[in-house]
Amino acid sequence: MTSMQKLYLLVPLAPLFGAAVAGLFCRVIPRWVAHSVTILGVAVALIASWVIFQDVQAGNTFNGALYTWASSGSLTMEIGFQIDKLTVMMMMVVTSVSLMVHLYTIGYMAEDPGYNRFFSYISLFTFSMLMLVMSNNFVQLFFGWEAVGLVSYLLIGFWFKRPTAVYANLKAFLVNRVGDFGFLLGIGLIAAYAGSLNYAEVFARREELVAMTVPGTDWPLLTAACICLFIGAMGKSAQVPLHVWLPDSMEGPTPISALIHAATMVTAGIFMVTRMSPLFELSETALSFVLVIGATTALFMGFLGIIQNDIKRVVAYSTLSQLGYMTVALGVSAYSAAVFHLMTHAFFKALLFLGAGSVIMGMHHDQDMRNMGGLWKYMPITWFTSLLGSLALIGMPFLSGFYSKDSIIEAVHFSSIPGAGYAYFCVVAGVFITAFYSFRMYFRVFHGPENFGKAHDDHATHADAHHDDDHHDDDHHDEHHGLAPGEKPHESPWVVWVPLAVLAVPSVFIGYFTVQPMLFGDWFHGVVTVLPEHDVLAKAGEHFHSAAGMAMHGFTALPFWLALAGVVLAWVMYILLPSLPARIAPLFRPVSFVLENKYFFDRFNEIVFAGGARLLGRGLWAAGDRGVIDGVLVNGSASAVGMFARIARGVQTGYIYRYAFAMVIGVCLLLLWRLGFRNA
Repeated sequence: MTSMQKLYLLVPLAPLFGAAVAGLFCRVIPRWVAHSVTILGVAVALIASWVIFQDVQAGNTFNGALYTWASSGSLTMEIGFQIDKLTVMMMMVVTSVSLMVHLYTIGYMAEDPGYNRFFSYISLFTFSMLMLVMSNNFVQLFFGWEAVGLVSYLLIGFWFKRPTAVYANLKAFLVNRVGDFGFLLGIGLIAAYAGSLNYAEVFARREELVAMTVPGTDWPLLTAACICLFIGAMGKSAQVPLHVWLPDSMEGPTPISALIHAATMVTAGIFMVTRMSPLFELSETALSFVLVIGATTALFMGFLGIIQNDIKRVVAYSTLSQLGYMTVALGVSAYSAAVFHLMTHAFFKALLFLGAGSVIMGMHHDQDMRNMGGLWKYMPITWFTSLLGSLALIGMPFLSGFYSKDSIIEAVHFSSIPGAGYAYFCVVAGVFITAFYSFRMYFRVFHGPENFGKAHDDHATHADAHHDDDHHDDDHHDEHHGLAPGEKPHESPWVVWVPLAVLAVPSVFIGYFTVQPMLFGDWFHGVVTVLPEHDVLAKAGEHFHSAAGMAMHGFTALPFWLALAGVVLAWVMYILLPSLPARIAPLFRPVSFVLENKYFFDRFNEIVFAGGARLLGRGLWAAGDRGVIDGVLVNGSASAVGMFARIARGVQTGYIYRYAFAMVIGVCLLLLWRLGFRNA
């Protein structure tokens, strides 16, 4: 094993070591040891990732196995790494955001009794995601895929004594299992017909797979496999209709909201489809399916952000919408734009989540935006960094989100994939929606009248939320939530605001410096595969001259004016005329009813799937448990023994004359039988 291969191993193993120490010895080691060893592990992974990044930029890549786990016929199950520009970009994003979340957690979870356990979980999460993005085969990909799902289950339900947290983590686990069933079917189809689980070997046989059909049908095999793989991505990356777990995952502490929703778990599906681009490119049907699902998620999940009062849930629905944008980019074969938006989104969305957590700390764990207002003068660092994150999210020219988001809109505009017209409408309309709900949150939290520090009967309380599950108490078990009358908010400690300041830098600048090489240069040359007729970024690149020129042109483009209109509307409704929303609410009551019920996806799942499972369970209990197991096996065997005992009691009476009579009858029968046998 070369020194560079040892460095590859160090990247995932360093966080794993920290997770093991903090987890196995969580009851005996002091807090400073737990956070020091896990932060050191992630920092080592980040430094090693940076060295590998420099090596890859110098032209050195790697694709090989480090360890063979098992072999079955022609299939070999290995631990191996594929180190290329896509991989190192994901490694840098995962380790850098994870390091900021680790530092932030020191301040945010300072009072929590599960402090050491929490650090173990988030470090284990980082290890799982790194194994996923570094894999060069489907077995290791599936291992990382399931590992991030397992650790997210532990993190969402971190406060396992709260029923809402238990419900949320079980919901996330079950919904992801639905997606993973499709994912496993896709891997199975590829393994069965390509005869390999190694990416490179499967991609080399893709032309053979195109000519095959699913046995017993006329379905193209590659299309079926790609759609099955994408169903897995729909679960992990929360696409309609498998998105329902993500808003409820807000039951977990805020640091894991940033980790799950910014740089790790929810982007796994986007990364996987990008890695599988050689397969998806050969199935226009699969691309069209991806495109329509992504467009629907981008627009309709954005609408739900408008009616939320919980600050974390607004950011959560924003994540759903932005994941839809990334999926749309995948559907039009703009894989580079998808992972570019993945990267920029990771920084500004982590910033927004951690900023929301800082606000929650300043408000003494009150998450209801109706109890906030005017916080900018009490929390200036949180205010300014949150403003930068919001501007990046809505696509303000020169900020990172502008370059990635506008590139996706341009790519869809040039696409001829079926469904591109619908997708273009969704992503353009989504710009206005995103700007409106983002600055609705910003104005209600940081500007306007101060609504905190009032008696509960003077203002909306948590129980007054739009919907029963629109608000959940956040991350601590205090009986008192919110500021007491006369109490003022306060800026968070330095371990909380330093990560905000650090994340604000790439949220502003990274798009400007990377848009040319990542989208219109050769950064992903040889890493992703795009057919010439699908190469929409090449068409968009004809109009690209420089990052500054693209931003200046952005000021004259439709998305900028739609974003500006959304900001202005939010300012009018929540600053200039704060009574306006209540006055116009009756006009939109039917729409509001649908949005408050989240398009009835949860209700449908409860009635059809949960209700069906309950009916099936009752049927199995009545017929299987009571009828077969209790009635036949348990009670039936007992009845048989009882019947045999009754017969035996009739024979074994204890009376000698009965025994003598039986012996005489027996002898007579024996003589008759013998005589009959001889005559025969």
